[in-house]
Amino acid sequence: MNSIQKIFQEKDRNLLSIYFTCGYPELNDTNTVIKALEKNNVDFIEVGLPYSDPLADGPTIQDSSQQALKNGINLDIVFKQLMDIKATNKTPLVLMGYLNQMLKYGEDNFCQKVVACGIDTLIIPDLPMVEFENHYRALFDKYGLTNVFLITPHTSEDRIRKIDAYTNAFIYVVASASITGAKGEISPKQIAYFNRIKALNLQSKLIIGFGISDKTTFTTACSYANGAIIGSAFIKNLKTNGINAIGNFISAVR
Repeated sequence: MNSIQKIFQEKDRNLLSIYFTCGYPELNDTNTVIKALEKNNVDFIEVGLPYSDPLADGPTIQDSSQQALKNGINLDIVFKQLMDIKATNKTPLVLMGYLNQMLKYGEDNFCQKVVACGIDTLIIPDLPMVEFENHYRALFDKYGLTNVFLITPHTSEDRIRKIDAYTNAFIYVVASASITGAKGEISPKQIAYFNRIKALNLQSKLIIGFGISDKTTFTTACSYANGAIIGSAFIKNLKTNGINAIGNFISAVR
């Protein structure tokens, strides 16, 4: 049983996950952010690996990645930072990055480092299903890692069913067919999409992300899933108000 499955055993409603970018706002802020999120009882934390060409991310997270890269962040530093906090952090971490980062670092080396940091769940949004089936499923199994797949309003039922069968953590329900970023209230069209997914009676837990930015959108998302992920809104708050305001942000969302 992985760390996310254990969380769902303890609580399977209204889970709050926060995404943040490693090395942002400053290079050595990674663990300070994690500690603040844990202190404020976030259920699990999505740790973003800064990348120069993030396909799924909107301007806010792209900018945070660019700033982190300017700060000098790289995978060796990220893994060292995560190793340093491993002994004290009790909140599950989910590592979010892109396939090219793993390929460039070396697949086995990457997986070994992830496991050494006490992380067992990955989100690789550009990992093709065929590549997962033919290669990465066995690789991840070798290291006790699980991959989180994303679905969108355009994902076919057949693919959703296949993802459901492969899921050992949760399915990431992308709220709209677009990049990350706050988009105002959740629309009737999105509600229809959430209801369609809910009606499939999948075995997997569902976490909604993309466009979840405040208490209203978080509460609405949790009506149709087990929880939600907030990313861009958190990054904006971090940029505007700093790390000391993290508690106020979390309180306002809940």
